[in-house]
Amino acid sequence: MNKKFIGLSVFTLATVFAYAQESDTLKVTNLKEVVVSDTKFAQSKEKSGKIIEVITAQDLEAKKGQNLANVLSQVAGVEINGNQSFNGKNLGYYIRGGRNRQVAIYIDGVPVSDASGINIEYDLRLIPVEQIEKIEVMKGASSTLYGTGAATGVINITLKKSVKKEISGNAYINMGTQNTSNTSKTSAQDFNQGLSVNGTINKVSYMTTLNSTETKGMSEAAGEDFEEDTFSRVNVLQKIGFKANDKLSFEFFGNYDRIKNTFDNSFDGIIANADDLNNNGFSEQFRIGFLPKYKYNKGEFAINAGASTIDRVLNISNSWSGTIDNYNYSGRSASIDAFNKYNFSKQVYLVLGAQYQYFDMSQNTNGVVDVIKENAKFNLLDPYATVVFNSEFGLNINAGARYNTHSEYGSQAVYNFNPSYSFENLPLKVLASYSTAFITPSLYQLYGPYGNLDLTPEENATAEFGFESQLLDKKLTINAVGFYREEENTFGFYYNSATFESYYINIDGTYNAKGVEASVRYTLSERFNIGGNYTFTQVEEQLNRLIPKHKGNVDLNYKFKRGTFGINYQYVDHRSDAYYDSNIWATQAVNLGAYQLVNSNISYELLPNRLHIFGTVTNILNDDFQEVIGYNTRGRNFKLGLNFLF
Repeated sequence: MNKKFIGLSVFTLATVFAYAQESDTLKVTNLKEVVVSDTKFAQSKEKSGKIIEVITAQDLEAKKGQNLANVLSQVAGVEINGNQSFNGKNLGYYIRGGRNRQVAIYIDGVPVSDASGINIEYDLRLIPVEQIEKIEVMKGASSTLYGTGAATGVINITLKKSVKKEISGNAYINMGTQNTSNTSKTSAQDFNQGLSVNGTINKVSYMTTLNSTETKGMSEAAGEDFEEDTFSRVNVLQKIGFKANDKLSFEFFGNYDRIKNTFDNSFDGIIANADDLNNNGFSEQFRIGFLPKYKYNKGEFAINAGASTIDRVLNISNSWSGTIDNYNYSGRSASIDAFNKYNFSKQVYLVLGAQYQYFDMSQNTNGVVDVIKENAKFNLLDPYATVVFNSEFGLNINAGARYNTHSEYGSQAVYNFNPSYSFENLPLKVLASYSTAFITPSLYQLYGPYGNLDLTPEENATAEFGFESQLLDKKLTINAVGFYREEENTFGFYYNSATFESYYINIDGTYNAKGVEASVRYTLSERFNIGGNYTFTQVEEQLNRLIPKHKGNVDLNYKFKRGTFGINYQYVDHRSDAYYDSNIWATQAVNLGAYQLVNSNISYELLPNRLHIFGTVTNILNDDFQEVIGYNTRGRNFKLGLNFLF
């Protein structure tokens, strides 16, 4: 690639859009939206007592060229820190003023996590957005249905499914520039490609997907003449389904995910120290699962079972010894969640379930074993129940409880109560909820070098009140939710500067976060819609790091006969950050400035049902900003791609 790349990008966007103006109107069929996050079974979104943010396949199609972190960061109440940084930069999940450990992530109904991580958090960089069919984001404490970690939100990801015909598939490739606001390289340095084959033969469905990503061209750390870092990811997904009859079905899945990347040191006040030529990481994950479902006259029964292993290797320069330290982490986890929905009537049903989870890990540093998996392990066994009442006069109630039993710290209970009411003569639904949640200490926090076996779970509680309204013949949808969240027994770290004694602790006291999330969407016609959201989050000083107080998104989407055009704007308020200044041997607080992004996307169907092309321009204004102190972010960049269907 050369300087012709950007010119070709602009020319393609312009000519495709011009051609699109002559196309006919796209006919759209509006269907009632279905969600599963608040009951684990499909139900109409109108009956839900939560404002569940749904990212559909159509939404993902309109956001082609963006990764999963970019997409999620545009959801009201969600901040994915690092989504605008180099691909290899680790991500921070901040939902309602929380942090990574307080977000539960499920893929096809199975929880995903890294048992060897400090917070058992899952790395969203492992998932290519091209494998995803739908995402539901449910905010608030949700441990009743989703167990540990579901304190500020649940990200429920559904992967693509097989089509009904015997064979179908697609092959795609896209490539783009990789610039900061201070560079203007014109060659492609961000490559994504993949192949998927799927179909259904008699009672058996199948899907095989291969995706890969390679990125270079940017230094993770910000500074002049820093070396370029690299990021490489490979994903393989295999699904096999068997539908015995209309009542009984099975699905098996297996996937392999691998990341290789180079990275830089943390900013420490001496910017020259941040760049590092030797730091590199490797992460490899295997996942398998079994998902049987059985429907009967009064309900349905399902099992979501999965197991995973993850191995991580970090090689990090040691500035004291002048050598490279080697860290090896290995974690295993398994989950079996069996649950049954029983319909007492059309208005009342009961969900009864039990979830078993197992975790273990090992760790060694420079060949010396720090943590042995035979010792570092625990399990959880949690029965739970949820009752749902959907009246004929507008009242809906969702209430439930879970009893968590842990092999190390004992047991505790969590619960939720979520009523809502839809007015008969007004286009208005009001909703409220109060729910509690827990986060179990990680294996590393219990058994690691700084482990403390006396740790107890972190506890969260969330109260919220809101409304949703559809006006102008349901063309205008407005919703807003106010929330108040408290956390207790927060995990912290104790350090004695005199004795150098260090270990994890539960911090005494209660911390709170509060805020408002509002969204609006107006469908002017079958072709054109505009929408946006606003988030206000206020947290106590102890929690306030990298969390914007104000954040907003606006997007405009235009559909034509054979394609789409979209433009979106995002504003992120200033944020607090901190770093350890090696010049003065003390932690320094800093303020990161606000920033704004303008992105545009266009796609076009060159050959109907055969060949699609798309182009994107991101950070059109080339705004210069920081997500984390001392690290680079992407400036104006261009991307072109094509997708061939067969």
